[in-house]
Amino acid sequence: MNGVLSNEVKQALQDLYYNVRTRRGAEAFALLEQASEAGDGDATCILARCLCGYQYVWGGHGFPEDDRRATKLLHKSVAQGSALGVLVALRSGELTPSVQKKMPFESIQAAFDEVEAMASAGDAFCQYVVGNSYFWWDFLRIQNKGKDSFSSQAEYKAYLKENISKCEDWFWKAYRGGVHFAANNLNRYYTQGDEDIIAPQPEKTEGLYKVGAELGYPTCQFIYAGELEKAEKFEEALRWYKAGAEIDNADNWYKVGDFYYEGKGTAKDAAYAVSCFEKELARNPRHIGANNALGKAYFMGEGVQQDYAKAYQHLAFAYERGNGWGVFYLAKCSFYGLGTQQDYRKAMEYLNKVDWNNREADYMRGVIYAQGLGGVTADIPKGVSYLQKAGNFAKAKEELLHYKKTLFGKWVRRG
Repeated sequence: MNGVLSNEVKQALQDLYYNVRTRRGAEAFALLEQASEAGDGDATCILARCLCGYQYVWGGHGFPEDDRRATKLLHKSVAQGSALGVLVALRSGELTPSVQKKMPFESIQAAFDEVEAMASAGDAFCQYVVGNSYFWWDFLRIQNKGKDSFSSQAEYKAYLKENISKCEDWFWKAYRGGVHFAANNLNRYYTQGDEDIIAPQPEKTEGLYKVGAELGYPTCQFIYAGELEKAEKFEEALRWYKAGAEIDNADNWYKVGDFYYEGKGTAKDAAYAVSCFEKELARNPRHIGANNALGKAYFMGEGVQQDYAKAYQHLAFAYERGNGWGVFYLAKCSFYGLGTQQDYRKAMEYLNKVDWNNREADYMRGVIYAQGLGGVTADIPKGVSYLQKAGNFAKAKEELLHYKKTLFGKWVRRG
């Protein structure tokens, strides 16, 4: 309740938000735990946010998500006299009447005034919290006002517009000061507006994430790189993807690998691409895109020695988690017995997910139906139709030689 952040909290904010490239997240977390135990309510509040997932703190810190502990910490921060804790608890829906009674402030407005003073003094995190208070309409409860406080609907809407619009300036201050999350709220504010009170201003989003990219925010670099990739400015996009990859930001190594594998914005280098996919999997073994990409590389023998077993392992991992990108390769592995047991039933399961024109897929379907493999009821006419659909695919033309039409127009197997 002194309106000044402790040195411990200031250092933690530097490492957690303002300069994540220090990679000192673990040290900041430990510092906050010590300060919290010593009674620092602001430290307790920031510690709570660390446990709320990537929407509240940079995912590269690798903190566990623990909603239960985060809630307890928020309540504790309020009782410890943290004005930040009061506003964050309010925003999180945790400032219940019982929790509010524990705060040593005469009102929520008093807590807000303290945070606003720190924001005005230049602290970016406080600026972000103040911006959120306006953006999400928390100011109504802070100021203890509602529709009934005004003599007309027009007066009420004017009051809302005046307060909501204050978020823009606060978010820009927070954004430039080191809180990249402010960009997401600015983007929403500009693209959606706010009901019939604030009109959308989509033109203001131009260059929004470029600002954060140039300030060194990994998440903004990734988003801006995506915008450049969509605009087919591949060389520039690759530069920003690499910038994020340098500190293992989520998905960046995968994207760098994809650019080198496909030769987008750079010379094709499959071996380097494979090393990038492996780095992404070292960061997150469950990364679907990297598993698919590495699976294809092993299947094709591009940038790595061909290994069907490893190809099947990576592609099946992604498939079993709901991603069917690699179903064609999985179908080939199962149909021919490449890197896994030959299994026509599994092959057909995969082939049923191939919903694009693919001659070899039609060939495999044709063989399975015509010969009645893998538990499929033999259906020579259906099998032949798929083989014919495969067109000039050599194996399909060879398989068709085993079938003929009778005088009555029925397809049968020769001999």
